Amino acid sequence: MQHPIRVMLVDDHAVVRAGYRVLLSQADHLEVAVEAESGEQACQFYVEHQPDVVVMDLSLPGIGGLAAIRRIRARDEGARILVFSIHDELAYVSRALEAGAKGYISKASAPDILLEAVLKIAEGGIYVEPELARRLEGQSAPGEPQAESFGNLSAREFDVFCLLAQGHTTRQVADELCMGYKTAANYATAIRGKLGVSTTAEMARLAYQNGLLKS
Repeated sequence: MQHPIRVMLVDDHAVVRAGYRVLLSQADHLEVAVEAESGEQACQFYVEHQPDVVVMDLSLPGIGGLAAIRRIRARDEGARILVFSIHDELAYVSRALEAGAKGYISKASAPDILLEAVLKIAEGGIYVEPELARRLEGQSAPGEPQAESFGNLSAREFDVFCLLAQGHTTRQVADELCMGYKTAANYATAIRGKLGVSTTAEMARLAYQNGLLKS
């Protein structure tokens, strides 16, 4: 009998994880071995349980999904991580793949896409949702927004930047990312310095130009 593919689900919403678990259980060669609700837990549980595939959300409390991907990959270069996120903007996709993710699909994708992606990555392949892959291939075309502007931001700075650009206050950013107000304010100051902007409006404009905000 073939050994089942052991999956770790990483999402901070228990109801969402329950839905993933039901979906993955439909394939008799997949099993959800462990669940985590934060980036820190994901790193800890990866070491303890050694799952075959990690299904990782990006919007997590604590260190966040991007940083968790980097930490897991630093411990195990062979880690197979699939990002399953509400974000379908190319800057997120690029950052996740650069961090070491082996695949990226959006939560708006059809259920069978998740199963297909997990199986492909478990086999050692790379899987990017077809529509996202098409957009990635065309992002260097004339007139397409580029994500290089954010290359100097750390994973957590990128998370903070996106929330500020969406109109969140510093207090709301702190609450959303489970950090202190002063920490969030320090991140905001560092981000403005790295990006050469001075106002939230300028952040929003930069985010829009890079496809991080919808028109």
